[in-house]
Amino acid sequence: MSSRLRINPIACEAHGLCIELFPEWIRTDDWGYPVISQHPIPPELMDHARRAAAACPTVALFLQRDLDQAHGERPSRGSTRGG
Repeated sequence: MSSRLRINPIACEAHGLCIELFPEWIRTDDWGYPVISQHPIPPELMDHARRAAAACPTVALFLQRDLDQAHGERPSRGSTRGG
């Protein structure tokens, strides 16, 4: 099952930790807020994604599982933050 990084733009205060910890996937906009790739995170980068989500001081960054159509599972509504 694949996952994607998501951000709650209301909670984000642009501390920039996620950008520093996961620059392969997160870049900054002109105001210092994260812009996240919408592609599924490859397995070899999943540890980096978990670390970035866990480091977010406002809990604005989280991992969301994609719909697994092969098994008919629904995406998780809650955070799947690693730790």
